[in-house]
Amino acid sequence: MRIGRLSRLGGLSSVLAVGVVASACSSNNSSTTTSSASAGVPSGLSVSSFDSSFSEMSKFKSLTGAGSGLVGVILPDTKSSTRYVNFDLPYLTQAFQAAGYSASDFKIDNAQGVDANEFGDAEADITAGAKVLVFDPIDSIVGQQIQAYAQQHGVAVISYDRATFTGTNTYYVSFDNVQVGKLIGHGFQSCVASWNVSSPKVFELSGGEDTDPNAVSFAQGYNSVIWSKQTTPLTAGTTNSKGWSLVGEEPTPGLVNATGGQIFQQQFTAHPEINATVEANDSLANAVITVLKNKGVTAKKVPTTGQGATLQGMENILQGFQCGSVYKAVYLEAQDAVALATILRAGKTPPTSLVNSTTSPPSGVSGSSQPTSLLTPKWVDVTNMASTVIKDKFIDASALCTAVGNAACTAAGITP
Repeated sequence: MRIGRLSRLGGLSSVLAVGVVASACSSNNSSTTTSSASAGVPSGLSVSSFDSSFSEMSKFKSLTGAGSGLVGVILPDTKSSTRYVNFDLPYLTQAFQAAGYSASDFKIDNAQGVDANEFGDAEADITAGAKVLVFDPIDSIVGQQIQAYAQQHGVAVISYDRATFTGTNTYYVSFDNVQVGKLIGHGFQSCVASWNVSSPKVFELSGGEDTDPNAVSFAQGYNSVIWSKQTTPLTAGTTNSKGWSLVGEEPTPGLVNATGGQIFQQQFTAHPEINATVEANDSLANAVITVLKNKGVTAKKVPTTGQGATLQGMENILQGFQCGSVYKAVYLEAQDAVALATILRAGKTPPTSLVNSTTSPPSGVSGSSQPTSLLTPKWVDVTNMASTVIKDKFIDASALCTAVGNAACTAAGITP
């Protein structure tokens, strides 16, 4: 999970947004609307249509041919996560090609973590005739700027992986962020039981809620499961019906892992009774695990949680220091974004089976609800690691088994 400075503007309802996007696309290119009359959205299309074979994308070839103009894609950086280079780029390319796009019909850039680069890429794409922009905003400031510029030029935008709660031409493609949090919460509860944690004294190291609205949704999800409260951060002393008590919940400013480690170090020193923890992602979990190891805490003593299904996270799970992680299959997100972009490029209205939800700004954040295509995440632990992240080649089995040893892999049904 990356971060973005919070700054949101108001807007119209998601219902109006759907209509405005469709009309903006058609007004931009009336010939597109006419030529696409004989080409329709594939029947039965929904968020569950996509899989690792990419076979659904071939059904878009006639719609791709009926549309016109560039689809510009802007990925955020190469440092916050390896996914953008290792997975998003090749999967998006594969989805475009399978849908019948020529090399001149789509363009994928990476902003290298610089706001000016991301906005400049958006300007260049629109100048080159883009009808749709797909972008993962580095932060909400540049996201807002890109959305406004695109709307001024009649270009539809798809906010990819992170929402941009502004404008009337904006769609959002991602995984259900509250559900991500709920999976963390349920995984944590299961781990507390299986690791025989007695009278849990829980500390929660949440994500960058000061900057990232997704982090707020994650915390709302796991707090609703563990404490039956959607508030975040919760006050120390909160209890649940099982008699568990919350030592504290602290967001990690800017989602800086080193800061998260310092926060937990201070809390664990002040409250050595902490015997269970909840973290918003694998990197924060690893920061906590580092502190625990330095304090001499052994495996399967103090639960930690995560998301992102990173190599480090999988190592910690197999070694008994992390309960599990939430896996969000990038190949599903890439196909979803390309499918939606193709529909908008052809001047069509996306079906409600694809745009299956709306996403509203978290409490305290200004902005408008956006029509949203939400995919389903999965909880990964020792029991299903082989059939999920290993099967999908999201994690390299050889690298994982080299790190943890063949015995741990064999026990999890993983062949290096």
